[in-house]
Amino acid sequence: MGTCSILSNEQNITSSSENWYAVRTMSRHERVVTSQLAQRGIKTFFPTFREVHRWSDRKKTIELPLFPGYLFTYAAMSPAVQRFVLFARGVAGLVTMAGEPVPIPASEIETVQRLLDSHAPCMAHPFLKIGQRVRIRGGSLDGVEGVLSANNGQKGLVISIEGIQRSLAISIEGYDIEAL
Repeated sequence: MGTCSILSNEQNITSSSENWYAVRTMSRHERVVTSQLAQRGIKTFFPTFREVHRWSDRKKTIELPLFPGYLFTYAAMSPAVQRFVLFARGVAGLVTMAGEPVPIPASEIETVQRLLDSHAPCMAHPFLKIGQRVRIRGGSLDGVEGVLSANNGQKGLVISIEGIQRSLAISIEGYDIEAL
């Protein structure tokens, strides 16, 4: 597993109708889109993780997108903001339903941010729709909820972003968990 981090723009446009939205990007354009939106004052969240790649002659730690092809914006999605986001270089579109941008629950984004802030080892994980939901009890991740998974006998917790059908997994060995 790699170490996760956040590339974000902390500027905030205040409005009562602000929500998180998922932005689909062209392949490997997440950083370019994040930079463009940040320059226009739109708050962005681009979660990444670090992974060691080994070649025959060297090894190098590289930073990869946690959700390749996606980043998140926090804004009041007015027609003007939507138009700017859609016309930013490298944007493939917004995650929509019936033509309207789908808000991502703030609790899902906050959970991912909290995990990344804790520097818990994590990696991208296939999206899971089924499985038992659990909550971690105690430690730095107390209260974090997700889906219990097992991989090679190790317990893990999968945190999902429903709107983009992507997930991340963390090892929870040594943590107490409870069913929801």
